[in-house]
Amino acid sequence: MTNYLFAPPEVVTVAIEGSSILFPVNRIFCVGRNYAAHAAEMGVKADKEEPFYFTKAASAIVPSGSTVPYPPETENYHYEMELVAAIGKPIHRATLETALDGVYGYACGLDMTRRDLQLRAREKQRPWDLGKDFEQSAVISPIVPVVDGKHPTTGEIALEVNGETKQKADLSELINSTQEVIVHLSRFYHLMPGDLIYTGTPAGVGAVKPGDVITGHVDAVGTITLTIGEPT
Repeated sequence: MTNYLFAPPEVVTVAIEGSSILFPVNRIFCVGRNYAAHAAEMGVKADKEEPFYFTKAASAIVPSGSTVPYPPETENYHYEMELVAAIGKPIHRATLETALDGVYGYACGLDMTRRDLQLRAREKQRPWDLGKDFEQSAVISPIVPVVDGKHPTTGEIALEVNGETKQKADLSELINSTQEVIVHLSRFYHLMPGDLIYTGTPAGVGAVKPGDVITGHVDAVGTITLTIGEPT
């Protein structure tokens, strides 16, 4: 029996649609600026040739339907609606033909962002960790397993705040598709079962405040909801 100084963290999991089995989370990779219109609203030009990534800790996972407190040290707390790919088999140096073979399923995700901290770091050419990787910043709906090799490549992705549409695009507008992201990312990492890839957000990101209710959907994948609570 192993003796620990303190109890190790519990395994972080995501629900699987229609199943009592849980998906254990390993790592969270997020693709930056993967829709041209979003890149433009962030004041930069999209780059097709070289996608880039940031990460979030698995402990940032929050299930859809939750209420999360407004986070500390920010005055500009943003939503970002995303398609999430859930990896179910090891992937390394994938090709376009094999990239999707290891994808177990897909979910809706919210990459919640302390935008003021992110932009402050960007201006100083520093990492984005304080703006992106913080508690309860990776919201996710239940994972929908791939059936008959059908992967979502088109279809509406949209988000509303208090019933008002803020983001609306089509998955076909991704600069780097899920398939292309996996090809590129698997050159640098051995992607493993339990890894999640947040594939990027469309234009229309914006701030929320306590009391706001976020709802979103991705066609053929599902829906997601989040309520913003008071700061703690």
